[in-house]
Amino acid sequence: MTRHLFLRATLALFLSLGAGSLSLAPACGNELEQPDRTISLNDVKGGRLLFKTNQPGRFLPAPTIKSDVRISVTGLIARATVSQEFLNPSLEKDAWAEGIYVFPLPETAAVDHLRMKIGERIIEGQIKEKAEAKKVYEQAKQEGKRAGLVEQERPNIFTSSVANIGPGERITVEIEYQETIRYDQGAFSLRFPIVVGPRYIPGTPVVMEDQPPGNGWSLDTDRVPDASRITPPVLHQAYGPINPVSVNIDLAPGFPLGKLESPSHEILTIAEPDGRQHITLRKDTVPADRDFVLTWHPASGQAPTVSVFREQRGNDQYAFLMAMPPIGSDHSSTTVARETIFVIDTSGSMSGTSIEQAKAALLLALNRLTAQDRFNVIQFNSVTHVLFSQAQPVKPKTLRKAVHYVDNLKANGGTEILPALKMALKGAAPASHLRQVIFLTDGQVGNEDELFEIIRAQLGTSRLFTIGIGSAPNSHFMRKAAEFGRGTFTHIGSTSEVQAQMDAIFRKLERPALTDLRIDGIDDQVEMFPPRIPDLYEGEPVVVALNGRTLPDKVTIHGLIGSAPWTTSITLKNSEPREGLSVYWARQKLAALMDQHRYGQNEAATKQAVLDVALGHHLVSQYTSLVAVDVTPARPA
Repeated sequence: MTRHLFLRATLALFLSLGAGSLSLAPACGNELEQPDRTISLNDVKGGRLLFKTNQPGRFLPAPTIKSDVRISVTGLIARATVSQEFLNPSLEKDAWAEGIYVFPLPETAAVDHLRMKIGERIIEGQIKEKAEAKKVYEQAKQEGKRAGLVEQERPNIFTSSVANIGPGERITVEIEYQETIRYDQGAFSLRFPIVVGPRYIPGTPVVMEDQPPGNGWSLDTDRVPDASRITPPVLHQAYGPINPVSVNIDLAPGFPLGKLESPSHEILTIAEPDGRQHITLRKDTVPADRDFVLTWHPASGQAPTVSVFREQRGNDQYAFLMAMPPIGSDHSSTTVARETIFVIDTSGSMSGTSIEQAKAALLLALNRLTAQDRFNVIQFNSVTHVLFSQAQPVKPKTLRKAVHYVDNLKANGGTEILPALKMALKGAAPASHLRQVIFLTDGQVGNEDELFEIIRAQLGTSRLFTIGIGSAPNSHFMRKAAEFGRGTFTHIGSTSEVQAQMDAIFRKLERPALTDLRIDGIDDQVEMFPPRIPDLYEGEPVVVALNGRTLPDKVTIHGLIGSAPWTTSITLKNSEPREGLSVYWARQKLAALMDQHRYGQNEAATKQAVLDVALGHHLVSQYTSLVAVDVTPARPA
């Protein structure tokens, strides 16, 4: 069966007519390839980009759209500008249109700018409180003014509306967003999503009289009340080249590169003397038939390295520090003695393949322990059971007992994580050992806030690592728990992944490159995220964001390589200036404010604090939206 292609990251556009019907005469030199027949929304199985016709409930596919993508990468920060050109192909004088398009983004993405270009005119979006922005947009639409609105539907889904597109008129919409680069097992990876599959929308369709639906291919349902806003209709590949895309990337990795490649597209690369790289597609444009992926690897090194970038924004200064672990097989770091506490969820929600995956993962972990380590195993469901009264040295007898214990675990009962978490964080390892708590669970609990507070209060010198088991773990709980616990979150989705994923996790945990990291030289007037710096492990960097009216000229970073002290001094004053650091810091600040709300700060105080940061840094957030209005009426009353 022919595969349906789905455009993503502002590449999915839906035009709904404000008045009149849509004539399919070619406009502005861009011809619309007409299909053999019209279709209804019920005919759309995989979703398509559609235009309304003069037949109620009947639609025709839309013409091709062009997109231009420019991305600037600074360390782990990617700042993207996406420009999309589209038109209203009708020549009928009353066929004014409203465009609504959806662009899912990575979880770490932040939209902060919107521009509309109409002929020679440029209209710049402004951040406003969400309700006010919506009101401004609706009023402008009713008054016949061109207007644009960007709204956050989910943390990683945004919709943008453009009102009053004239017959035969071209409009370019440009958005800017920022995301964090993925880094795993020695490789950095940037993915620009161009193609997306259809979302499964469960539930019974509902119609809300006081809330008009969106223009997606799905109706709102009782289980997904905004389904019509997050299911963009898109174009089938049978109707010709799909959304030609051009890509340009400015890469400042912050370290010498070992390897740079795109597994998805043919690219051209130009290197600058200062280590930056310029990357473009070998062809001017490509069809949007697959996501663009770029990967790069650091050159091999013998010691951890620290890069620093800075940005001046208004009266504030920002700095971005990135510590990289040694890379390459020539790095001969010694393993660290560890006290590892394994906690496994044996509640009823883990029954079936989840408990089998968890047991397989735990057995692999036990077999990787060494004679210098100490360990214990805790299981929990409605009650908590501990294998040993306290952590034991790794010996044949204790290891055999643990393997037998894990082999006989069964899944049943409730999910009482709290007692197990308290028991796992209880006590302290010998000074010679690094204490690591490893939680294997699907995280299906409702008392996340209570658990976060226990982690913050009782973590001590432990590090908490969460491993999500099954197809749909509670990623929010497990990611935040690991963040508060100075560890990391890993998801194992299927039995086939257990061996490779666990091998990678424990290879990393066995060889921390730097522990007990701290920065000297920062005063109380500088706000730093994260407030407590995690350890630096093989296969992943540590990043720190700073903000203050003034920053020190130099800071000193201390840590331990094994038991040996390690120190380096970093000059901030003459570090390379780059854009996007203020946005990165602001996103960390917003996340911290939402976390504080979970610990008792009232809604009004949280909202005001979020508004202060979001409005000050021009960010779309839970309480703010982008709106752009051309003050000159374009559409006749």
